[in-house]
Amino acid sequence: MKVSELARTAGVTAETVRHYVREGLLAPQRHPDNGYQLFERGDLERLRFIQRARTLGFGVAEIRDILTHADHGDSPCPMVRDLLASRLPEIHARIAELQALAARMEQALDAWAEMPDGTPDGHSLCRLIESFPEPLGSKESNKELNKESDKELNKESDKELNKELNAARGEDDSSAPGGSPSTEETQ
Repeated sequence: MKVSELARTAGVTAETVRHYVREGLLAPQRHPDNGYQLFERGDLERLRFIQRARTLGFGVAEIRDILTHADHGDSPCPMVRDLLASRLPEIHARIAELQALAARMEQALDAWAEMPDGTPDGHSLCRLIESFPEPLGSKESNKELNKESDKELNKESDKELNKELNAARGEDDSSAPGGSPSTEETQ
């Protein structure tokens, strides 16, 4: 079989087959006349094994190790069990991280539903992101360090946000709380 035939039979792209050849997972013979890569029935079975291993989360290097063990007549099964057992807690942790990310994204979308768009003004890039609470470390020292600067940033952000809300409503900036310019701003 040529690359395209093997790929079609296995349900993958020809580039996938070529990638596995480059990675040393498949070792085709070369046609003596034209140099084409030729694959045998065993290569199809090996490719299907690689696909199954990939669906279980094994990386190319791990699959290479598994195949090397098998090619040398050693059972890779103990190594496969150990790899999967050590990876599973990592996967559960990653799922928890992704669920937390999804929750933050939903929270942000809900909070932003009624907020107007803003224009970068030198102090702000995107009010939507800037309005979202910063992730704070669990240490109290981080909270205390950032407390005062956060208050000042929030005051400025609130002033700018009030101006934008009032402008969107067609109101004068000075009629909103904190909307009149301070002496610093007018000088």
